[in-house]
Amino acid sequence: MMDWLISINFQMWFVFIMTGWASYSFIREKLPIEVTSVILLTMLLLFGQVFPVLDANGNNLLNSMTLLAGFANPALVAVLGLLVMGQAIVQTDALRPITQIFLRADPKWAWVSMFGILFMVMALSAFMNNTPLVILAIPILQALTNAVSVSESRIMIPLSFAAILGGMTTLVGSSTNMLVSGAMVDLGYNGFGFFDFVVPGSVMASIGFLYVLFVLPRMMPDRRSFRDELVGEEKEFIAELDVSKGSKLIGQECVNGTFPSLETMKIRLIQRSGHLVLPPFEGYVIQEGDILIVATTRDSLGALLTQHPGFLLSEEEEKVILRRKDKQEELFAEEDEEDADLGASPTADLEEKVADTRMLAEIMITPASRLIDMSIDHAGFHRQFGAVVLGIQRRARVVRRRLGRIRLEAGDVLLVAGSKADIEDMRYSQDLIVLSGSKKELPVPKKAPIAGFIMMATIGLAAFGILSIPVAAITGSVLMIATDCLNVRQATRAIDRKIFLLVGAMLALGQALQVTRGDEFIADSLLSISFVDTPFLMLSLLFIVVAICTNILSNNACAILFTPIAAGIAVNMGVDPFIFALTVLFASNCSFASPIGYKTNLLVMGPGNYRFRDFIKGGVPLIFILWFVFMGLLKFYFAV
Repeated sequence: MMDWLISINFQMWFVFIMTGWASYSFIREKLPIEVTSVILLTMLLLFGQVFPVLDANGNNLLNSMTLLAGFANPALVAVLGLLVMGQAIVQTDALRPITQIFLRADPKWAWVSMFGILFMVMALSAFMNNTPLVILAIPILQALTNAVSVSESRIMIPLSFAAILGGMTTLVGSSTNMLVSGAMVDLGYNGFGFFDFVVPGSVMASIGFLYVLFVLPRMMPDRRSFRDELVGEEKEFIAELDVSKGSKLIGQECVNGTFPSLETMKIRLIQRSGHLVLPPFEGYVIQEGDILIVATTRDSLGALLTQHPGFLLSEEEEKVILRRKDKQEELFAEEDEEDADLGASPTADLEEKVADTRMLAEIMITPASRLIDMSIDHAGFHRQFGAVVLGIQRRARVVRRRLGRIRLEAGDVLLVAGSKADIEDMRYSQDLIVLSGSKKELPVPKKAPIAGFIMMATIGLAAFGILSIPVAAITGSVLMIATDCLNVRQATRAIDRKIFLLVGAMLALGQALQVTRGDEFIADSLLSISFVDTPFLMLSLLFIVVAICTNILSNNACAILFTPIAAGIAVNMGVDPFIFALTVLFASNCSFASPIGYKTNLLVMGPGNYRFRDFIKGGVPLIFILWFVFMGLLKFYFAV
C-alpha cells in the first residue's frame, strides 16, 4: 500500500487534482487570485516535501528550489521590470506628444487610431519581439479610450491577442517558432525558413484579427474601477484661470470656439475690469488681468497645473504649499525615505518643484461640515489644509462665478492639489471626505525626455538582441529610478502582486506536471485514441491538445515537449514531419485563454483590470476559430 502511495502515478494524479482545483478557483473567483495562488503553491511545497519524486541519484525533483524557481523566472522578472518602466513613462507624461498625434476632436478618429494601432502591432510582431510593442501601445490606447469614454478593459486583451497573432506568421515572430525549428534540427530534420509558413500563418492571423477587432471588444466587460464609478474621470469641474503679467495666455484669440492653449476646456465666463463676458467668445483676445471661468475634467486641470502652474495658482499659494511640504517631510520619512524628490535642490525651477511634490485628490463636503456657507476664499484651504482648490463640481446647477466666491454646500466635490502628507491629513477632518481612489500624483514633465530616451534605448537593445529582455528591463527600471523619473515608492506600487504570485504559482504547477510526467501522460493518452487513424484527424487532435496545454504550461514548454512527439507520430504514420511540427508551432502560439499563457497577457492584465475568466471568455472562442481555420488549411492548402 505504501509503495502505491509514493508511486509517481499517485503524485501525478495529485498534481492533476490541484490543476483542476486551481482552474476552478480562478474561474469562479470566490477567492482572490492571490489567495488561490498562495494556497496552490503551499500545497505543492508540502506535497513535494512529504511525497518526493526521486531521480536515479535519489534527489528530490519536487523540492522547494524547483517549485520556487518560477519567482526568479526571467520572463516574470522582465514583466515586472517593464511595469516599472511603464510607470515611469506615465509619471513623466513622456508619451503626451505621441498621444496628441492620435487624439482628435472627432471621436471617430480615436476609434480609427485604436484599430490602426492594433493592426500595426500585429504586423510588426511578425518581425520583432512583441513585448516592447505592447508596452509602447498600452499608454497610447489608454489615452485613446479616455478620449472616447470607453473602458480600457475593452481594448487591452485585443491588443495582446493582436501581438500574439502577428507572431505566428514568421520564424522570428515568436521564440516558440524558433524553438520548434531548433527541436526539428536536433531530431535530424530541416528547420523552418524565415517565410516557410507565412501564407498559412497570415491566413490564420487575418481571420483571428477580424475576431479581435470586431467581436472581442464587445465580449469584454466594461470593468471600470470603483474610483471611476464613484468620482468619474470625465465629470466636469468649474475652475478659475487668472491671467497675470507675463502669462502665456495673453494674446491668444478664440478660434472656432476655443483658445489654442485651452482646447480641452469650456469657457463659461470671462471677467475683464469688472465686466462679465458670456459666450460666444469668437475673435476674443485674452488680455492681462482677465479672469476665465472654465469647465473641464480633472485630467485637464492636472495637465495644466503640471505644465503651467501659474495659470491656476497664485504666488502665495505656491509658497504656502512648498513651506508646508518642507515642514512635513519628516512626518512621512519612514514611508518615503527612498523618495528622491525629498532632497530637491532649493535652486530648482519652481514649476518643477510644485509638480514634483503634488497630488490631486477629490474631497466632498460633509453634511455637518463647518465649511458650509463659507466661500472658498474664506475657508482658506491653502492655509488651513495646505492644499489648493483647483475646481468645484456641483451637479445641481451650472456655476458662473469666480471660484473663490462660490459658497460651499453639502455634497460639493472639490478638486484639490497638495502634498502627499496634506492629502493624508485631510482624512482625519470631519469637515471633509477624501473620496476613495481619487488620489493621483501629478507627472513631472521635465523628466519626460530622460524617461523616453531610457525606454527607447531599452527597447532597441532588446529588439536587436544586444541585451536579453530581462537584462534590458531591469537595467531600464533601475535607470528610471536613478534619474528621478520615479521614486522607489512609485516603482514598488507599479509591481502588481497579483501578477507576481499568479505567475510564480502557475510556473510551479507546470514544473510539477513535468516532474511527475503528467504532461507526457496527457499527450500520450489523447494522441493514442484508436479512432484517430488518419493524418487529418491526428493533426486536428494534436492542434487542440497543444493549444490547451500551452495555456496551462507555457508556449515554450509545449514547443519543446510536443515537437518530438509530433515527429514520432508523423514517422509512424508515414507522413512528412514538417506539417506535424507546423501544427505544434501554430497551436503553441494559441496562448489566449490564460493570463499566464504569454507575457503580453500579463502586461495588459493590470491596465485592463482583468480577471482570470476574462481571458477564458475571450480566448477560448479564438482558439476554436483558429482550430477550424487550421483544419481548412490542412484540407485545401496542405492537401492532407
